[in-house]
Amino acid sequence: MAGQVPSIDSDPLHGFDPLATIPAKERKKMDRFIEFALVAAREALTQAGWAPASAAEQERTATVIATGIGGFSEIANAVHTTDERGPRRLSPFTIPSFLANLAAGHVSIAHGFRGPIGAPVTACAAGAQAIGDAARMIRSGEADIALCGGAEAAIHRVSLAGFAAARALSSAYSDQPEAASRPFDRDRDGFVMGEGAGLIVIESLEHALARGATPLAELVGYGTSADAYHLTAGPEDGNGARRAMETAIRQAGVTVDEIDHINAHATSTQVGDKGELAAIKTLFGSHPVAITSTKSATGHLLGAAGGIEAIFTIQALRDQVVPPTLNLHHPDEEAAGMNLVALQARPQKMRYALSNGFGFGGVNASLLLKRWQ
Repeated sequence: MAGQVPSIDSDPLHGFDPLATIPAKERKKMDRFIEFALVAAREALTQAGWAPASAAEQERTATVIATGIGGFSEIANAVHTTDERGPRRLSPFTIPSFLANLAAGHVSIAHGFRGPIGAPVTACAAGAQAIGDAARMIRSGEADIALCGGAEAAIHRVSLAGFAAARALSSAYSDQPEAASRPFDRDRDGFVMGEGAGLIVIESLEHALARGATPLAELVGYGTSADAYHLTAGPEDGNGARRAMETAIRQAGVTVDEIDHINAHATSTQVGDKGELAAIKTLFGSHPVAITSTKSATGHLLGAAGGIEAIFTIQALRDQVVPPTLNLHHPDEEAAGMNLVALQARPQKMRYALSNGFGFGGVNASLLLKRWQ
């Protein structure tokens, strides 16, 4: 069970059409996660109105695109080809087709971006870290503007089997897959893998105003930390997650009482959701911050999650609506007294919102966004 992006053939109206962006000849050189990145990059740059023409502009444009796994399907295909037909049957593009940094590489080449480039591979925190890293590049003076976020396309029987063996995937709702992703719900039993890409354009305020751009939100804080606890599970008290959020809030120069909303990392696993709730409760105390997990609708996009969830958070601030956590019928006992937004979207005045991303290896990242006014 997984959440695949439909193709243009199966869904002519909304399906994914890589050929609208990528020449057929070039598609043969890349895994699906790179295709997602190229299409998302075009959409983000078009919306932002950024197409640097001069060498100076190109050299001041950064590209930071994360992935949690990289070209899993192309790796599996290469192994199969080698086993069945021999190593001489591999394409000369085999290695570039699946390298984790090639989403950033392809996008940089396609658009002529010659500034700093990066590709965090920090599991499910990667997308959020890509945005945070890009912000640091701008703040340090290395770049004026950056395209950043994450891309993932790891749905394959081997990856699914591996996550299932780790007891990370949901298996209790195979007959009703739309109910399987249920963050914070008492009856959750694992995540549902998704795929896609979420990329945003960030820039210094001075640069945005100089070119007449209207920001959608401000990125005012970024925090990251390590659990140093376990390869695949965070501590029960969510100590690392708390420190990442705390750092983002401190960097912005605000207090916890000013945070209105959290788009939680919550993937619908028992241990992970409970630890994040504990972290929020410790940091925010009785402050009724509105908490939601959009993974209930999208599934878990692994390294792309931080990118797409930053977009959800920006939209929440722009529209002043907190998205719901679907399938949240019986909140976890850890959530007693907490402000979970369940089942239905909630109109609410908001100024500051956090977007969290945590990953295997004990990696935590938190982005603090502010409504643009």
